[in-house]
Amino acid sequence: MTHPTTRDLPVEPAHTTLLFIDVQNYCAVRNGGEFKDMTPEQFRHKLGWFFAEMEGRVVPNMQRLQAGCRAAGIEVMYTLIRNLTKDGRDRSLDYKITGFSVPPDSWDGQVIDAIAPGDDEMVIPKTSSNVFVSTNIDYVLRNLGTKYLVISGIVTDQCVEGAVRDACDLGYLVTLVTDACATYSAERHANSLQAIKGYCRQRTTDAFLAEISAGR
Repeated sequence: MTHPTTRDLPVEPAHTTLLFIDVQNYCAVRNGGEFKDMTPEQFRHKLGWFFAEMEGRVVPNMQRLQAGCRAAGIEVMYTLIRNLTKDGRDRSLDYKITGFSVPPDSWDGQVIDAIAPGDDEMVIPKTSSNVFVSTNIDYVLRNLGTKYLVISGIVTDQCVEGAVRDACDLGYLVTLVTDACATYSAERHANSLQAIKGYCRQRTTDAFLAEISAGR
């Protein structure tokens, strides 16, 4: 059987899905529930750089990415940290230990307004760090005919990196949009990109949008 010999292939829009990971009120806005127990000083120390990046660069790039993919006919999908039960008994052990609990239908469990899902775009709740572990996303992507998975979200070296690695192992050609992701320091972000470069091709928002625009 023939198969690609490189990951460095332009996407085919009809067989491509853009996946936003955890870009939700719980952890992607300043008053999200994940940060409710932090003092202002703790917030500034741990999250000052992160939110400067999110608000100044990453979320605007996500908006551009979302608009460009919609225009190109690329499926746009979202996954969120969100329980299936009100008390969170269905969560992974790791999430229980960490204290992540986002009830269904809560404000914390909604995509941020800046990239709100459009009509008929899919939102998949997850109860573990890796979306491929605790959801049926692989089944859904295969039903959609997805071969190319484009990933954006937070945080780079945790949930995003896990999704990249598993998607690669499951047979998807993965593109990570490097400036439409963020973690808690520039060093952590750069280290993660270096660590997973063998699992995906990496493109900036500008480069990826130019690619799909040329394809149209």
